[in-house]
Amino acid sequence: MKSSQNKSQSYSPEFRESAVKLARQSEYSVAATARALGVNVNTLHTWIKKYHHPEQETSKRAGEIPVHDQLKALKKQVKRLKEERDILKKAAYGWPPPPLRVSPPKVRLYPH
Repeated sequence: MKSSQNKSQSYSPEFRESAVKLARQSEYSVAATARALGVNVNTLHTWIKKYHHPEQETSKRAGEIPVHDQLKALKKQVKRLKEERDILKKAAYGWPPPPLRVSPPKVRLYPH
């Protein structure tokens, strides 16, 4: 083995950030992007974890609600809709349900 292969290569922060941006926005897989850049796949994954902040990207998009707030609103809506459904179910079947009417047994006074 050559001694140059044992040394870890140092990449500038700008290169790392551009590699992460390319990996996230490219139609190719992270592994293919890493091969194209001449970077180890695990190294690129580490950079993605370090430099990629999806919450910042979603907040930058105009008119979009952050995912966390959207999830919270949807859960609230689901709860309200379930309550409305239960009220409608009770109204449709009558609440409380009417008592069961049991007809008296037929008694024959004179057996045939």
